[in-house]
Amino acid sequence: MTVLYKANMVRGAEWARFFAERAPDVPFRLWPDIGDPAEIRYLVAWVPPDNIATTFPNLELVISVGAGVDQFDATKLPAHIPLLRMLEPGIAETMVEYVNLAVLALHRDLLHFISQQKEQIWREIRIMPAKRRRVGVMGLGQLGQAVLQRLKAFGFPLSGWNRSSREIEGVTCYAGAEALPEFLAQADILVCLLPLTDETRGILNADLFARLPRGAGLINVGRGGHLVEADCLAALDSGALSGAVLDVAEPEPLPAGHPFWSHPRILLTPHNASMTMPDTAVDFVLDVIARHRRGEELPGRVDRARGY
Repeated sequence: MTVLYKANMVRGAEWARFFAERAPDVPFRLWPDIGDPAEIRYLVAWVPPDNIATTFPNLELVISVGAGVDQFDATKLPAHIPLLRMLEPGIAETMVEYVNLAVLALHRDLLHFISQQKEQIWREIRIMPAKRRRVGVMGLGQLGQAVLQRLKAFGFPLSGWNRSSREIEGVTCYAGAEALPEFLAQADILVCLLPLTDETRGILNADLFARLPRGAGLINVGRGGHLVEADCLAALDSGALSGAVLDVAEPEPLPAGHPFWSHPRILLTPHNASMTMPDTAVDFVLDVIARHRRGEELPGRVDRARGY
């Protein structure tokens, strides 16, 4: 019953240490040292290896090392093998920190002040009270709900949009494509936390930007594939968007010379909004393994039809 880890190797060494401390009876291996492939029962990975089914004939469970699973080609994973999203608390905690930082940066005009500093311009910008700055979050799963919960403390009017209905205290919730225009019309700062699926690819486009209040701010912490880059640049240059905080791109990393690197209204970070913490991630994986061996329901199980 061997666990194989295939992701960041520096953090992998921490995983190995925690496994040795907390589950010394569970064999743990770091890719590419897989040992006997027939002994691999559990795979924890970011980018999965090729030919999973044939390489690991006795594989029973696959766990994404991150909150997303769009990097997996589900067609190459046998239907009887469950695919799980990582649900350890460190992912939500770090995402909440980042989105709060990004919302406040746009709310308090930080991108403008950074540009002014570079040009040695001392010019105040009138402060808008938080109670008048409406924040909308697209994607009301674990991360979206955690973000909204923390944003309540600042007094922003909050709304959320999701594919299916949600009820969140203190948040005006919208569901389905027909409700999207009404949701967008009251989002002065829009946060994208959607999973990347065929339905959501390219959703951050010119039509969507036109439905936002003019001068809205954009935060994309979903996936690079959500954003139509040319439409984002055009919206920024026209004033339809006042600024964008982008933690994801397609491809990653962006090539040298890409306009996102130097655009004065874009704050770009290297897919670093949230990070799986080895300490609590190992606890999550060990809990999943125990549940699986007892035949219990597994947390974070991906619905193959929906893609998340």
